Amino acid sequence: SPSSDIKADLRDVYMSSAQELEVKNRLALVVHFPFRVWKTVRKIQGRLIRELEKKFNKKHVVFVANRTILDKNFRRKGLQVRPRSRTLTSVHESMLEDVVGPTEIFGKRTRIGVDGSKLMKIILDPKDKDKE
Repeated sequence: SPSSDIKADLRDVYMSSAQELEVKNRLALVVHFPFRVWKTVRKIQGRLIRELEKKFNKKHVVFVANRTILDKNFRRKGLQVRPRSRTLTSVHESMLEDVVGPTEIFGKRTRIGVDGSKLMKIILDPKDKDKE
């Protein structure tokens, strides 16, 4: 059965936190996972989201990995170099990929308004359009 498949994968998966947000008059559940278990979560993400949405009566469920952002003066923390994966931009890009998962991001467009406001349009992979 499909639930027993998930059970086997969920053995070493744990959450660090979960929070409820209101998005366009609907509630969304944001579940945070430690980065070390994120690889396992990615594998079962689609099935797990479906199961959790069923359980929490049609709330949107979003998975995000906890990532570390190191600021410009990272040498205070005793590090020689700041890995590219710890920069603010990189962490925000990765979080965006987490939010749209299990789908991939196909393209991005940034529209800068006259007043200087930025609107980012994310184009998702068209081959996943038939999925939820």
